[in-house]
Amino acid sequence: MECCKYSFDNFAFHNINCNTMKGPVNTKKFLAKPDEKISLKDYPTDQKNKDYSKEQGDKLLQENIEQLSNLQDKLYASDRYSCLIVLQAMDAAGKDSTIKHLTIGLNASGVKVSNFKVPTSTELGHDFLWRHYLELPLRGQIGIFNRSHYENVLVTKVHPELLLKEKLPGIDTVQDIDKAFWKRRYEEINRFEKNLVENGTVILKFFLHLSKEEQKKRFLERIENPKKNWKFSLADVKERECWDDYQKAYEEAISHTSTKQAPWYIIPADDKWYSRLAAGTIILREFEKLNLSYPSVTKAEKAELQKAKEALLKDK
Repeated sequence: MECCKYSFDNFAFHNINCNTMKGPVNTKKFLAKPDEKISLKDYPTDQKNKDYSKEQGDKLLQENIEQLSNLQDKLYASDRYSCLIVLQAMDAAGKDSTIKHLTIGLNASGVKVSNFKVPTSTELGHDFLWRHYLELPLRGQIGIFNRSHYENVLVTKVHPELLLKEKLPGIDTVQDIDKAFWKRRYEEINRFEKNLVENGTVILKFFLHLSKEEQKKRFLERIENPKKNWKFSLADVKERECWDDYQKAYEEAISHTSTKQAPWYIIPADDKWYSRLAAGTIILREFEKLNLSYPSVTKAEKAELQKAKEALLKDK
């Protein structure tokens, strides 16, 4: 087989038959440009005319994960950076399976996955970012938020009555929640993320962009397949009725919070294997930008290592 290796935006191809490949994918097209108004209609949910097959894509993802595993080891050893990966999507877009595939092959002790559900009474007694601070990755760790602080400008945007549970000053009725309120909340999120970045956290935010038709297909599969019944909830169908409202909420949230230091990527999610590969490629690219390396050892430390080696060799 004639093989090649080339890259674009670190989208590397290894051991793939050159005659079957049209060329590498530019992952920059998934970037929601900072300070621009985003319309989800401008971003496809299904990447047409893919340059490779699912089999090739799975192989490329595995190779990306192997490279990421090596970089994860250096991330831990250098103890200078952490990485926060944010996953947001409509129900059935593939968040759980994306996490599963992206973390296979990584050191589990260096990965922290946090799932955020309905806030508890204790969490509601604090500001909306408090519970997310508690789950942030340590330096040297990769943290994954399965849903995140963005629920506070998504679910609450579609169901503003939920905000009344936060007992915020000046918010006594739904009518008190105006444009100025949402502007402040977006600004709070941006300050939160800016602070994290300035202290060594790399933030990568992914919106898995699913079509309404594909969601219906996956819901029906969950109903028809006994092994997937547990994944289905009638509440999912109820939220589906608010599809257009959620699309608008995502557009506004991404438009206001895709920043240079913490960008959003809008990933086509109708094909799960493709969305995993796209996200994995972007993560690998950002890790490579850090120029991670193992800590250097001084001459004095090398001398101590040599003494330790000699002592061990004499030990019987």
